[in-house]
Amino acid sequence: MRNIYVYIFIMGLVSYVIRVLPMTLIRRPIKNQFILSFLYYVPYVTLAVMTFPAITEATQSPVAGMAALILGIAASWFGASLFQVSVLCCAVVFVLELFL
Repeated sequence: MRNIYVYIFIMGLVSYVIRVLPMTLIRRPIKNQFILSFLYYVPYVTLAVMTFPAITEATQSPVAGMAALILGIAASWFGASLFQVSVLCCAVVFVLELFL
């Protein structure tokens, strides 16, 4: 049982170092366009990496998840709001899982 506290301490230390190290090393504003564009897209990539596998695994059939993804992308492409896209995707999953 003692090892679990060592693991928790190490995980906390790693999380702390990852967050504090950039604040202490980078004091000046970043002017490099490549690094700025990279940092701009990090939250979007992180959200996509967490969301896309959940789309197909959260439903009973992956077909329903993929259909909802495709229709959600199409609806957002044509200007639907976030609420409209989410309602459409939920309805598509509900209907497809009801009949499949």
